[in-house]
Formats: sequence, structure tokens, C-alpha cells
Amino acid sequence: MAQQIVILRPAMSALTTPAAMAEASSRPLGPPSGCWLVRPRSDGGSDYVSFSPSQGAIEVRQGSHLPPQLPLLKWRSWLGSSEAEACRRTLMQDGGFCPSEPLF
Repeated sequence: MAQQIVILRPAMSALTTPAAMAEASSRPLGPPSGCWLVRPRSDGGSDYVSFSPSQGAIEVRQGSHLPPQLPLLKWRSWLGSSEAEACRRTLMQDGGFCPSEPLF
């Protein structure tokens, strides 16, 4: 069953310059602990996507966080490593997400 990913395009920021995006999108998903992508929002919160290895697949979680509230999980799925890598690249190149340390 194919999954559809909808990406909203935010305004360009200093973190999403073409040079920064090209450099970041060439990096692999990272260590076994996974990686996080974050996109700041105008209300002071952040949209996030985390990629975590999970029993032979990559668990992908997307949500939003506006401190001090608890994070909101919007969707969660499991992808193969090549699908997760393609998803990560698309989010960074077209979705305005940038690599980040974990938010919480």
C-alpha cells in the first residue's frame, strides 16, 4: 500500500538557503539513534519529523510542538531505509525542514 506525503511550503529562511539544503540533504539518515528535522512556525512553535530505526524499518513520526505544551503527534509510519531516505530528502528540499537536535 503506497503512502502519500503532503508537504506545505513555508517561507524561505536563513536555515533553508539552497546551499544549506544541498549540504544537509547529502547526509545520510545518521547513526542508529536516527535523526530529527525541524521547521520553525510563526507562532513560536516547530513542526518536526523524527526518523528512528525500529525492528528492521525506520519509524517516521511527524508532529508539532509549542512549548510548554506537550508535543502533538500528527502521523506515524514505518518505512524501509530507502523510502525513509527519500522522504527525508523531500522534506528538506521541498518542505523547508532542517536537521536539528531532538526537540524533547
